[in-house]
Amino acid sequence: QVQLVESGGGLVQAGGSLRLSCAASGRTFSSYGMGWFRQAPGKEREFVAAISWSGGRTYYADSVKGRFTISRDNAKNTVYLEMNSLKPEDTAVYYCAADPYGRVWASKYEYDYWGQGTQVTVSS
Repeated sequence: QVQLVESGGGLVQAGGSLRLSCAASGRTFSSYGMGWFRQAPGKEREFVAAISWSGGRTYYADSVKGRFTISRDNAKNTVYLEMNSLKPEDTAVYYCAADPYGRVWASKYEYDYWGQGTQVTVSS
C-alpha cells in the first residue's frame, strides 16, 4: 500500500509562486512513476505534470509548460511541483498520484494511488 500526503498549497496573488510537496510511504518510492493533477470546482480532474522513477523524464500539460517544474528526491520519498507565474485559472485542488510500476501517464485512470489533495487559490 502506498500513502501520499500533499502539502504546500495556499492563497497567492497572480504572478506569485508556490511549491507543492508530496510525501510518499513505501520503501520502493524510487521505482514509482509520479504525477500531479488538479481539479477546479465543477471541472474534471486534469493532468498537470509527471515524472519518471529516475527523474530523467518529465511531462507537462501545455497550460503549465514553462511555468511549472516537477522534480523528485528519492532519498526523501518526495515529489515536488514548483509553480511560478501563477494565474487565477490555476486555482484548483492539486493531487499527486503514483504508479508503483514506474510508468508515467497523462491519464488519471492509470494511477493506482492518490493523495488527499491540497488547495491552491490564485487571486487576481
